[in-house]
Amino acid sequence: MPTDLPNLLTLSRIAAIPVLVAVAAIGTAWGDMAACVVFSVAGITDYFDGKIARDRGVTSSFGRMLDPIADKLLVGAALMLLAGLGRLSAAALYPAIVIMLREIMVSGLREYLAELRVGLPVTRLAKWKTGFQMGALGTLLAGDSGASVIGLGVLPVSLIGEAGLWIAAALTLATGWDYLQAGLRHAGQADARAAQAGATPDNTAASP
Repeated sequence: MPTDLPNLLTLSRIAAIPVLVAVAAIGTAWGDMAACVVFSVAGITDYFDGKIARDRGVTSSFGRMLDPIADKLLVGAALMLLAGLGRLSAAALYPAIVIMLREIMVSGLREYLAELRVGLPVTRLAKWKTGFQMGALGTLLAGDSGASVIGLGVLPVSLIGEAGLWIAAALTLATGWDYLQAGLRHAGQADARAAQAGATPDNTAASP
């Protein structure tokens, strides 16, 4: 049910997006820190909604549908904010593009495989990718200005965030390739079954 706690946590990630945009648009050190906090809290719910659903045995089709959508909306909003507000260096745009394209590709694969009634399970490497990705984006949203609010202005926070983004992009390429191979394999099997089904009547008719 949409009102189960895991689903409410998933919905909260979507609800956090306009709040994230609003506080990031303030353009102050406190606004940057608030954006980091909003994004981080929303990202943490991604872990707890799945854990609670499994522990309580309340997994649902609604949750399985909405969970990846909420994740991609949150990540996409953060990346667009960082790029639009000039918070990414020219070099950091490349891993950001890789991450965005991978999310679109995986969404397309899931949509196609759903027609074949085939699931696309989340791998352990994909979970590591998500961890680095969320950590990097939260760090970049805080930036050097936000870090100064909590006394960490001496650290190169933006550079640390960009380094994390490159690691996430590398993991993104690896997991994206795994998912693409799985999609191609299932597509090939579906084509083979369709070809076999089409050939069967002809073979049967040719039999004496």
